[in-house]
Amino acid sequence: MKLRDISAWKQLEAHRGELSATLMRDLFAKDPGRADRMTLRLGDMVVDASKHRATDDTLRLLEDLARERGLEAHRDRMFRGEPINETEGRAVLHVALRDPSSRAYLVGGRDVGPDVREALKHVRDFSDAVRSGAHRGFAGARITDVVNIGIGGSDLGPVMVTEALRPYRGGSGEAWKGDAPLDVHFVSNVDGTHLAEVLRRVKPETTLFLVASKTFTTQETLTNAISARDWFLSAAKDAAHVAKHFVALSTNAEQVTSFGIDPANMFVFWDWVGGRYSLWSSIGLSIALAVGFDNFRALLDGASAMDEHFRTAPLESNIPVRLGLLGVWYASFWEAQSHAVLPYDQYLHRLPAYLQQADMESNGKRVQLDGTLLDVDSGPIVFGEPGTNGQHAFYQLIHQGTKLVPCDFIAPIQSNNPSGKHHRILLANALAQTEALMRGKTEEEVRAELATKKMSPEELEKLVPHKVFPGNRPTTTILVERIDPRTLGALIALYEHRIFVMGSIWGINSFDQWGVELGKQLAQKIEPELDPSLQPATGHDASTNALIEEVKRRMTPA
Repeated sequence: MKLRDISAWKQLEAHRGELSATLMRDLFAKDPGRADRMTLRLGDMVVDASKHRATDDTLRLLEDLARERGLEAHRDRMFRGEPINETEGRAVLHVALRDPSSRAYLVGGRDVGPDVREALKHVRDFSDAVRSGAHRGFAGARITDVVNIGIGGSDLGPVMVTEALRPYRGGSGEAWKGDAPLDVHFVSNVDGTHLAEVLRRVKPETTLFLVASKTFTTQETLTNAISARDWFLSAAKDAAHVAKHFVALSTNAEQVTSFGIDPANMFVFWDWVGGRYSLWSSIGLSIALAVGFDNFRALLDGASAMDEHFRTAPLESNIPVRLGLLGVWYASFWEAQSHAVLPYDQYLHRLPAYLQQADMESNGKRVQLDGTLLDVDSGPIVFGEPGTNGQHAFYQLIHQGTKLVPCDFIAPIQSNNPSGKHHRILLANALAQTEALMRGKTEEEVRAELATKKMSPEELEKLVPHKVFPGNRPTTTILVERIDPRTLGALIALYEHRIFVMGSIWGINSFDQWGVELGKQLAQKIEPELDPSLQPATGHDASTNALIEEVKRRMTPA
């Protein structure tokens, strides 16, 4: 059935028409209890969804749509380990990676809990050995630097988390106040510059490399890993030393061993762990090395708490459900083409990039599970920057542009670096932006403001339209006590489940990513054709053939 033929969808389309001329500032003026009623809480997390083009009726209709689309049943199938990733025949059980309980998670009738606990123990034992100095390099020196070589989910999640938890690199439960005992670096781009710049900052005898590739065949990752190994051996000389300085986050024991890595230092994960949901698995070894295993465990515990909330809370009080339904509301009913994630915390500066993959790779789909084309818009373009930087960049478009851009404002009430009035000013800006986007500024308000200025009536009228803010721009405000491991885990899991809700409503598979394949296949064909000794390329369109020849003429030989 087409989505537009569903009863709840039709009701929402009619309701959207009714709200087209409704202003949020008027809704607040008429309803003093609106903010309190539309704010949800979990622990110290406060999620204010009152600054939206929505009423109680809107939320009720969206919840009716969720029920009609079988959201709760789909959620329960995920938690049971059923193969909801239907195009790849796989379960989707990243929730099992972070559950500290003994609840059984079945894949093919087998409880995977013991495997998860064994893999976590492996991560704990190794990260403790490296951080304590028990695991040393070939020259007997303590490891001082870790280089994670991966791409996509094997990079974006660990990068984001290690940056977000930089204050916790001491490994204790309290924020670290000194120098981090390990410097953790990340290499993802196959552009040799990325690896070269990292290698300039480290020493072979004190560096540990993590090669993160489930199949150990990912072209970009293996190219970087081989170059890193060559660099290492130019100093270490003996290939046997590779085993002390390289570990693998993989499932391909044969290829790992062939590379020179000790199979005992191969950290496993499973095909029911999607790449963009893998930071909770052995892929998170870089996180455990950076902040210590106890903090890594706290990250998992925070995510698990959000999992349990998502699994058990009624739709009307379920935070991921609320945010996911509002995401569908704007993308499919208001033609919002983008979604901004705006963290007011510098440590979260990589969160928007992480969520770009999590959201756009998950819900950037045009067909439903049965192969039929969607008849509505689906996943939005996700972007963002930390506040207040973004205010001096793209907020102009959000405030006065022609595009509707729903925004999430994320702010910790306590700073990990309290200093004078800095954090107070930061929070004031975050709260002010949500108010400004909601209220706007009318022509009458602009005229009243300009009337106090010394200008002629003609000058005033000429300036008025440029200073009008239409307002009515939707925002969600997420407040937390501070960005610590547990809170960060809950925040990431919130967005994971928000994405799940949206994909479930649209009836798409949020857990495959066939869209990344075609370009990779063509790149494998083109790469050998860039050999200058070969005849001119003819196997592509005229543009690509010409570009191949242009590159061949001007490229430095390998």
